[in-house]
Amino acid sequence: MLSAQTIALVKATVPALQQHGEAVTRHFYGVMFTQHPEVKAFFNEAHQAHGTQARALAGAVLAYAAHIDRLEEIAGALPRIVQKHAALGVLPKHYPIVGKCLLQAIQEVLGAAATPEIVSAWAEAYGALAELLIGAEEEVYAANERQSGGWRGTRPFRVARRENESELITSFYLEPVDGGPLLAFAPGQYLTLVLEVDGEPVRRNYSLSDAPDKPWYRISVKREDGGRVSNWLHERAAVGTELQVQAPCGDFVLQPSDARRPLVLVTGGVGITPAMSMLEAAAPTGRPIRFIHAARHGGVHAFRARVDAIAATHPNVEPLYVYDEPRSGDKPHATGRVTRELLAQALPDDRDVDLYFLGPKPFMQSVYASGVALGVPQPQLRWEFFGPLEELKAA
Repeated sequence: MLSAQTIALVKATVPALQQHGEAVTRHFYGVMFTQHPEVKAFFNEAHQAHGTQARALAGAVLAYAAHIDRLEEIAGALPRIVQKHAALGVLPKHYPIVGKCLLQAIQEVLGAAATPEIVSAWAEAYGALAELLIGAEEEVYAANERQSGGWRGTRPFRVARRENESELITSFYLEPVDGGPLLAFAPGQYLTLVLEVDGEPVRRNYSLSDAPDKPWYRISVKREDGGRVSNWLHERAAVGTELQVQAPCGDFVLQPSDARRPLVLVTGGVGITPAMSMLEAAAPTGRPIRFIHAARHGGVHAFRARVDAIAATHPNVEPLYVYDEPRSGDKPHATGRVTRELLAQALPDDRDVDLYFLGPKPFMQSVYASGVALGVPQPQLRWEFFGPLEELKAA
């Protein structure tokens, strides 16, 4: 329990954080990576370069300060944070590093406004949050470890097979080196690969793209321009390559309790990967499924043949492919973008559907706005988005 004085002092910093929060978090990352370069492996440099990491953290810090006297209002955000930390292998020893550097950044950015009383209050508030997260993350680690096929930390896997899914996306089939069973996962979850690329340790999350209960884990990776890790995988991860892997995590998962409702999966680009796992799992249940995928053209459309095969054997599955730059010979169902009008045609009149969507940021913003405008209930809109929620809701 935080003292009344601590709560009051932290809430008093809300106006400063609204104005300077992103400056604080940008400075925080610079301080931490300089003083503790060993933690850089836990962060995606692309998110750092684009500023999304700093904005996301600034939003989280502000939300914690604003709701510190009623934390139940932001409790819904904690499972995603816990799952992300557990996926990366964040440990109790990392929290003092973050706390020290965050307090230093607050002092150096806010200057005289960061009085000793303010800094002390934030130290207490951060300590309480760290204790909460450490406990929740340990529950995830322990649960993964005690389940059949489970493990804690990293486990060596071998690339058993590679398949090109499109001009940009390659699937890697991973099998455990020890030959043991695999931990079950929920459709939509992801793996974290712990790699050394160009002499530097890195960690990257990749969605599981196949159905559970297979003798392998499959990840499907888009080769990004300038993507250090994705290019390394495409160029270096040949059949037989061993990779260190963290256990599956993530809370963007197909909800089994919703199986009575129609399912609409809307994806753009490489966002198709977790949707494939969901489709593979849900198709045999007979649940009505509309599978909408947007791509530039047929050359970069992954998994089309597999989705068509599923639809051919499961009449409850109806695909819809949208290309905005179709090539000669492409056969999309529609051209252009996934518009509100197009999405409306995929929804029943009562809008009682589960709408899952994933793709590039502008794509997700558009689908979110369309889903809200078309009357899909907010709890039935599901997504995986890196960044503040306000950015997703932005028109």
